[in-house]
Amino acid sequence: MSERKKAIVQELGFDGLMHIPPMNVPHKLLKELAYSFNFSKNKLDIRHGALTIKPKKIGASIGLNASGDLFSEKVNFKELSEENKELYRRFQGKALKNLTDEMMNIGVDTDQDCLMFKRIFILYIQMAFLLLTIINKWNWGSHVLYFIIKGISQHQLKKKKFIDGCLYGLMIVYFHEIKHRNKKANAILGLPWVMHWDRELLLQRIKAEINGHMGIVKRV
Repeated sequence: MSERKKAIVQELGFDGLMHIPPMNVPHKLLKELAYSFNFSKNKLDIRHGALTIKPKKIGASIGLNASGDLFSEKVNFKELSEENKELYRRFQGKALKNLTDEMMNIGVDTDQDCLMFKRIFILYIQMAFLLLTIINKWNWGSHVLYFIIKGISQHQLKKKKFIDGCLYGLMIVYFHEIKHRNKKANAILGLPWVMHWDRELLLQRIKAEINGHMGIVKRV
């Protein structure tokens, strides 16, 4: 991604996501996280007790706002502007790869190009057609947590084979809170938490977790 595009992402308020290192997280770990999550109580069951998972923690983990207005559950197509309807039609039925390709290939030389990049980037982030002008107005922490809970509950109840939702954010909350559980608040590193978990640290922790040295407790 070009420096100009990175600056636009920062302007939108999503610069915390740029700290996520390029890597594949083992499916085994993500599945263990999902099966350790008590979606009726929003808690992650671990050997040390339980971690309460709140929108504020999800926001802190990957650098998203966790206050303000909640998203509507559905978007009424008829209420969209003609410009937004055109955007919807352009990407209707497209896969995430199509959005990724569009986002990486579009130029940002003009104001119109920059606006389109912002729209595509937001679609890429949440795969929903909401054209937002003030990102920090919206409670992204609650939005992400809602889909984590929805994805895990559907999987645990055997309604879906795959797990939807940002389990990466849940993983960062788990790793970060366990690492700093005995520290005073002023000794804990600042936001976003993902900034303090580079690829090497993540791989070390993931390996230890998979080898059974650390603390997820399966519920089912």
